[in-house]
Formats: sequence, structure tokens, C-alpha cells
Amino acid sequence: MKIITFFNNKGGVGKTTTVYHISWMLSELGHRVLAVDLDPQSNLSSMFLTQERMEEIVLEERNETILDAIIPVSEGEPYQPVHIETITPTISLLIGNLALSAFEDKLSDAWTKCLAGDLFGFKVTSLFKSLIDDASQQVGANFVLIDVGPNLGAINRAVLISTDYVVLPVASDLFSLQGIKNLGKTLSDWHNQWEKRKNEYPKPDKSQIPAGKMLPVGYVILQYSSRDSRPVKSYIRWADRIPEVYQTFVLRNQSNVFPSSIEADLNVNCLAMLKHYRSLAPMSMEAHKPMFLLKPADGAIGAHYQAVQKCYMDFKDLTNKIIERVNAN
Repeated sequence: MKIITFFNNKGGVGKTTTVYHISWMLSELGHRVLAVDLDPQSNLSSMFLTQERMEEIVLEERNETILDAIIPVSEGEPYQPVHIETITPTISLLIGNLALSAFEDKLSDAWTKCLAGDLFGFKVTSLFKSLIDDASQQVGANFVLIDVGPNLGAINRAVLISTDYVVLPVASDLFSLQGIKNLGKTLSDWHNQWEKRKNEYPKPDKSQIPAGKMLPVGYVILQYSSRDSRPVKSYIRWADRIPEVYQTFVLRNQSNVFPSSIEADLNVNCLAMLKHYRSLAPMSMEAHKPMFLLKPADGAIGAHYQAVQKCYMDFKDLTNKIIERVNAN
């Protein structure tokens, strides 16, 4: 099982859409997938579930979100298995909750207690690992894809230390470059802080607490436009600065492969440059399926159908590259 978190502390780059489509593509390629919505905005859940199902969960308080499994344990009650929503026979979902951000303070307190070797502090800090391990075993997941919010808070820290691999979805602008810098330093700090806490764990068997791997596997540049216009030139100008920033602040110049090119799309750390599929996005939302699985009955005819086929190949190539990278580590 490979646990991959898609993380950027700059919002609005298409992160959740990417997680959604890669989940579906992994299924297309024959893998079992567990998608985990740990962004308090719960947009990933909204993409997977119908409006009627979301209303049922929220309004009727069915206790079927990931927060409903977290809160009791954080208050000292016995562990209860998390609800697993079946999307397809090979895609499962841990449903998000808008109130998840309320858990930040308890995680911050637990993080501090870990330094003193407090077992309950470790239990709370390890909750995401426990829930994900339990759910992935139940559904037999080969891959766990996690969507987190665009922040550097205690929730994301607890999630990331429970993560094997990190993919950075980025846009091509000044603020995304700053986001890469912030994220690189933060991942390094979290890794070092967790290593210090792991040494204080009072039991010899550390398999019940996160390993804190957080290995970066590359970045995905999103919302690329291929039109021959001035905005594209501006886009490329910022995109071509990403390889050096990623190498310096995320890999911290420790990779044995120095950037193969200063051009973003030719760089070894670039997993893909994905277009903004403007014409397909509204069809996808209406049909409640990924863009690359749209059919003529959904309105994908003529040029739209050609765009669907191109979208399919784009996400297939990206997903295969992610599989190759994580299997190599």
C-alpha cells in the first residue's frame, strides 16, 4: 500500500480535481484506491458524492465522516472503525467534514505531549495513520490518495507524517513559487521534529506510530493553456522557475539527479503539465464523472470527444509516472 498526499499551501491550483481524477485513473488501470478527504472544505467528498448523499450526511448527522471517528478517540473513548463509502467496486472514500478544523487544537496539544513521551499524545497524533491503515486493509487498497487543505497547520502536519509520498500540484505564478519554498522548509521541519518525538516513544515497537517518510516524488503544473498568446508566455516564464525552486527548497539539493532542464515540462521532477480543460469541466460536474470518462450521451461529441481522449491520455501518463516513482522508492 502506498500513501500519497497531494499538498500545496497555496489554494486554487486544482489540487482536489487532480486527486479525484487520479483516483479514477488508478481504478481504470486495475488498482484499488482509497481516497481520503482531509481538507476541511470537503470538496473531494462533494466531487465523489451526489448532492443528495452529501445533504443526507450533513443534515441528518449520520456520523459517517472521518471526523466522527476521530473525535471519540481524542476524548479518550475506545477506537471505532471509520465509515468507508463505496464509490465503485475499486474506489472507496473517507468522507470529509467541514468541522475538521476544530481538531487543530487537540492535535497541537498532542504534538507537544509527544516530546514528553506521553502515550495518549502519540495516540492522538497517530489517529490519521490508524484510520487510514484500518480502512485500506478493509478495502484492500493498493493506493491511498489524500487531499488536504492549503495550510501549514496541525492537521496537515499529522497527515503528512503519516504519508509515504508527497505530490505538489502547483500553478505557474509568483505565489505558487513562494508556496513551494514554504512547503519545502515545512516538510523538512516536520520531519526533523517528528524524528525527535519518535525517539521519546515509550514502547520498543514503533509500528503503531507514523514513520514520517514524506518523500517528494515531483510536481504537477496545472491550468496550463496552450494558446499562442501573451498570457501563455507569462505562464511559461513562471513555470520555468519551478525546477530550481523545487530542487533547492523541497529536495534541498540532496537529490542525486540535478534538474535535467530549466524548462519546466522537460525537468525530471515535473510529473505533468496539465491543461485547463475548460470545455469538459462543466460536463464532468453535470455527469458526475471524471472528464476523461465522459461519453457522447454526456455531451462529449465532436471536438469535445477529442478533448476527452486527450484528457484520458494526459491523466494516464501522469498516473503511470506516479506509480513508477513510488514503486521505485
